Amino acid sequence: MLPVFVSAFGGLAVYSRYVRNSMLEVMRQDYIRTARAKGLSESVVIYKHALRNALMPVITILGLSLPGIIGGSVIMEQVFGIPGMGRLMFQSVMSRDYNLVMGILVPAAFLTMLGNFLADIAYAFTDPRVRLK
Repeated sequence: MLPVFVSAFGGLAVYSRYVRNSMLEVMRQDYIRTARAKGLSESVVIYKHALRNALMPVITILGLSLPGIIGGSVIMEQVFGIPGMGRLMFQSVMSRDYNLVMGILVPAAFLTMLGNFLADIAYAFTDPRVRLK
């Protein structure tokens, strides 16, 4: 339970900072001022207009952080003594076992492509200008 807790809450602080900074930047835009001037309620302005535009950079970062799960797990696996792929990758690099390194890099490359694909799908849901065809 503790490794999952450490893994989840370690990244949560980073993503919350991204959302906060992006939201502050979007709230200063002219179209937010225009939406308020039209008489829209504050919840509609924040959730429909501001949050959808503020999530675009966060979606990009989340999509690219998916392969970092394997790379970032090396320290956690070492501390908690868990035999995992990150630790195996580190040991195979140190022992110069190139076949095993290449075998571990294949799932990392797949996770990179999967993260980019999921980010593209999330773009279609958040940005009305992007449509799936």
